Amino acid sequence: MKRLRRILITVAVTFAVIVACVFYVAPVALSFYATRKAVPVTRVVPTELRDRAISQAPGMRLSYVGFDFEVPWSDLDGSKTQLYPKKNPEKTMVVLVFRSGLKIMVTSLRPRELSDMWEKNFKTSPRNLEAIFGAGSANSDYIFTRNLWAFTPDKMHHWSVTPPIYARETVLLLAKSLMPSKPARSGIFNLRTGDYMGFQQGNLDNLEVARDGALVTLFANDGGVELLFNADHYDNSVGLTQPEINRVVQTLRKTPAPEVASSEK
Repeated sequence: MKRLRRILITVAVTFAVIVACVFYVAPVALSFYATRKAVPVTRVVPTELRDRAISQAPGMRLSYVGFDFEVPWSDLDGSKTQLYPKKNPEKTMVVLVFRSGLKIMVTSLRPRELSDMWEKNFKTSPRNLEAIFGAGSANSDYIFTRNLWAFTPDKMHHWSVTPPIYARETVLLLAKSLMPSKPARSGIFNLRTGDYMGFQQGNLDNLEVARDGALVTLFANDGGVELLFNADHYDNSVGLTQPEINRVVQTLRKTPAPEVASSEK
């Protein structure tokens, strides 16, 4: 009996150690490992724009995919304008090509487009979505994005981590690793207009990375818009500038219903 008791005690202690390792030691170790191996962009958090000047260069007023905006360029090559989806009469994306080599892709966003994507593709309920990305994220893509951009590996709870906390922070870290665009590596900035709040990915003050262009995402309760500025082949010697981006962002508004896609100088 004593021998059997010793065996049972040994088995129980071994099982307890395994459980402790699985539920406590392993998450701590994996949390430290994830922090150490995190890609650099996960440490970038939104800051305020330093340059708020608006370009006054001669340009054009454009109306596409439900939005009006001005651009400080007048060399749009209309023959290369492309609207998508090709087979759908209601267009949600346009690619604008300028003779200078600059390209702008404008995409209209539905309300809750990000949260709907997570709920559909990852089978995540609104309740679980808010448990991961914070209160309000299931109903506001702006809150969803703001909370994600604010997360960094340094905010992981290494020593107080439990399996649920570790799972949440792992999802946040993975999303922060994958969702930013290439320009985000140089900076993410808060944007505000009269109707929209959002973010700019890309630091145009840094000439070395200005060729990466910029990605602007603006949100409102009735939907939003995303503007991708591709400057890979832009032949301007100073590259894409922040005042040029500001001109587009600060003049953007919803297109009145009777208007159609057009451009005018």
